[in-house]
Amino acid sequence: MALLLALALAGCLTDGEDSRSLSFTSDRGVDSQPFPGNYRTEILAFMKTYLNNPAGLRQTAMAEPVQRTVGGRLRYVSCLRYAARESDGSYREAHEHAIVYVDGRLDRVVENAGELCAGATYAPFPELAALTR
Repeated sequence: MALLLALALAGCLTDGEDSRSLSFTSDRGVDSQPFPGNYRTEILAFMKTYLNNPAGLRQTAMAEPVQRTVGGRLRYVSCLRYAARESDGSYREAHEHAIVYVDGRLDRVVENAGELCAGATYAPFPELAALTR
């Protein structure tokens, strides 16, 4: 009986999506998503905590949020590109990251942006290069 109860409760722990996905907001699956009005401020605050050393980023650029299909749902996605400093002081190659928004708020970062950022139009993002520890 206890085993059946444990199995039933374990089924409640997942929502059927990839359990390795890190999401910061509860996704209600609403198709009409609001535009993320404070996206620049949210990205700067998040990147300050996301990066081990946010100081000295180079080649910083960002694409304005556009609607893309993410996991079968229409979401706003902003693409971010930067070169981070390595621990030895050298710089790695600039990488693209996709920032996904749900209900107008930053929800998650997709490190291998690939298809999500295909055709993105980047503009300089000097505020990101000015971050400090």
